[in-house]
Amino acid sequence: MSQIMILKRNFIGVLALLAVFFYAPIVYSQTAPPKTETKSKLFEETATDSDYLMAIEKAGEVLESAHNDTEFDGNSHRLFGEIKGTQSKLDLILASLKGANPNVRNQQMYRIVLKEIEQELDEQNTAINSRNLALEKIKSRVIDLRKDKTLMGLLKDTVRRKQFKQEFANLKKRYLSTDSLMTKNQAILNHNKRLTVERKIAVSNALITVESKLEKSGISMLKKEYPVLWSTSDSTAKKIVGKNIKAKIIIEENVAEYYLSYRAGGLITLLLLMGLLGWYISRNLKYLNSNAHAENLSQLNFKYINRGVLIPVAVIGLNIAVVSNLYAPALFIELIQLVLLGLLTVLFKNQWSAVAMRNWLLLLVLFFMLCFLDLFIPVGFMQRCAFIVINILGIRYGFVQIKTLKDQLYIKGFFKWATIIFIGLNALSIFDNLFGRVSLANMLSLTAFISLTQIVALSVLLKIVLEIILLQIYTTRIKRGIEKIFDHESLSDTLKRPFIIVISYMWIIVIAANLNIWESLRTGLGSLLSHPNTIGSITFTLGNIVLFFIIIWVAHLLQNYVAYFFGEIDDENEETINKRQHSKLLITRLVVLISGYLLAVAASGMPLDKLSILLGALGVGVGLGLQNVVNNFVSGIILIFDKPIQIGDVIDISSESGRVKSMGLRTTKINSSNGAEIIIPNGNLLSQNITNWTYTDNFKLVEITAEVTGDVMPEAINAIILESLESMALVNTTKVPQIYYSAISDGKFKLQIKFWCSIYRTEETISSARQVLFSNFKTKGLTLSS
Repeated sequence: MSQIMILKRNFIGVLALLAVFFYAPIVYSQTAPPKTETKSKLFEETATDSDYLMAIEKAGEVLESAHNDTEFDGNSHRLFGEIKGTQSKLDLILASLKGANPNVRNQQMYRIVLKEIEQELDEQNTAINSRNLALEKIKSRVIDLRKDKTLMGLLKDTVRRKQFKQEFANLKKRYLSTDSLMTKNQAILNHNKRLTVERKIAVSNALITVESKLEKSGISMLKKEYPVLWSTSDSTAKKIVGKNIKAKIIIEENVAEYYLSYRAGGLITLLLLMGLLGWYISRNLKYLNSNAHAENLSQLNFKYINRGVLIPVAVIGLNIAVVSNLYAPALFIELIQLVLLGLLTVLFKNQWSAVAMRNWLLLLVLFFMLCFLDLFIPVGFMQRCAFIVINILGIRYGFVQIKTLKDQLYIKGFFKWATIIFIGLNALSIFDNLFGRVSLANMLSLTAFISLTQIVALSVLLKIVLEIILLQIYTTRIKRGIEKIFDHESLSDTLKRPFIIVISYMWIIVIAANLNIWESLRTGLGSLLSHPNTIGSITFTLGNIVLFFIIIWVAHLLQNYVAYFFGEIDDENEETINKRQHSKLLITRLVVLISGYLLAVAASGMPLDKLSILLGALGVGVGLGLQNVVNNFVSGIILIFDKPIQIGDVIDISSESGRVKSMGLRTTKINSSNGAEIIIPNGNLLSQNITNWTYTDNFKLVEITAEVTGDVMPEAINAIILESLESMALVNTTKVPQIYYSAISDGKFKLQIKFWCSIYRTEETISSARQVLFSNFKTKGLTLSS
């Protein structure tokens, strides 16, 4: 009511202003008594025509700007579209709530969606209020025109007002247009505000209903819902049972259909990402096929993506869908689980033994029957007995048949815990079912089977992800001309460690969500991590600290593993190493580390003023004791960008020599010829003279001293030497070998043979050259000693 009174009062004020503008009484100047002139006309304040024109122009500008500001902008039209979208969502969920199955999963989904709608309505109501306030400010700008003394004086002066008749007509036209638009838009805002208030009331009532059902469900799970099994009897006719099944199928379909429309954006995004991943895998496989290298994937122990791309990518997407839709209705999540298990069955075909495959199919049948009973069969004696039979078969399965599945999986460590959970939950389900706690028994049964099937699916997911990474490494190496099969087993063991943490998290939250405790765990953990703690003048939360260390860990993980995406591994061949690529890789690692640390500091929530104090204290420490560390760090950055040496170079520094194995931000590792690894601080590399044998190319000039005995001319000796060297693949023939004679006598020649070869195979090339030269001279009847 107060809002309406304010609007009426403002409207009356505007009408009064309009009356003052255009209907000021002409008789005012005629009936008013003449004033006595007390001041000299020399000092009298008078307005000129220019002043009046400026006042009228100013009023026109105010009315024009008011008209423009009253128009709804793009954000306002977007707001009205969101209001319509919220209405359609609310209509769908209210319709679903009327005949909804009292399934706990469905009720949780309703609660989450209703809370989101409630938040949307609050935001929309706030936006409408801000636009109403903006309209009030626009009105006040128009009303403030009454304070313009020049304009008001002109309105009172009937003689002068006639001179500006056209200007006043234009001013009136602008005013009426602005007033009409403002009235129209204010009515639209008030209408939408009324709708949001009505919808908020409807959402509040729906939330009360859902919370009540969830509360009853929670109580019924812990208390006796039905009589004990041996005192239960079913007297329901089969036709009625059939109708109940059809009714439940329709209800569950409607709920799942609504959820699909509600989560359409996220599901489409996931679909697009999986399509992009499938294209990426197909491109690498196509390249290997076109270059006749696809058959080598079997040597990398590939099981899935070499047999097709669609099913492995679908397995990844469905695993993500299970974890990202924790509050999905029962039908939706159980259908995803069944489709996922069906795709796994296709992957396992011709891979698993006959016994393992038979036991896997039995598990699928039991799971399907369990889902059907839970979703569509009303609770009764037959339904409870069927659950108990499935539980008994599940316990037997866990003790006898489950071992055959374990032997076929890539990771077996979690399977022991999955087996314990599977057997334990089935046993608890039987006990609860017998004594009337049916809802709890059904929930435990489903969780038992999902915990087992999900660990199988996550094991396959891990194997597929590792195969994708190995495929990228192998394809990149083939593009670089490296056909050697690398040690994929040790590399897979290294790569799978962080992924095991991820799939462990996915498995735990799936189990917790099916036990309906994930929301409580998440809320409790969230409140613990977000609780502010104060030490002195610094306030922090445990969540910020945890996030800080997680980001640092991920940054170090990425900088360690980023080389694999460039096709680089530890056993890189010396002659095929790509120095330019290694330089890019070092820069990438540096950027990843710096970005990670900056992001971690930002995520920690540490105030910049406190950080500056910390950096100041750190600067003192650097000046006192960390100058060598900083020197090596800065030297590492200089080495990365200046590139006096690169990974793969053969260098001599001080008394050490060898091949550069790796370059870090603090130290550089060198492999010496005797197998030792020499670690040199980067500061020492920049402060000493370095001999880089491979700065421009990988070839070295080597020398063989030889003595030839026999009746021969120097020209013939030269021809034999050149012919021998040209026949050797290890010798670089692009540069002409050099032959020098240090002594010549009758039948005896002392000479030096110099030629170019790969610096990485110097000793091998010299040894081969001596053998070839000896054999060729001997066939000519000459003796060579070297």
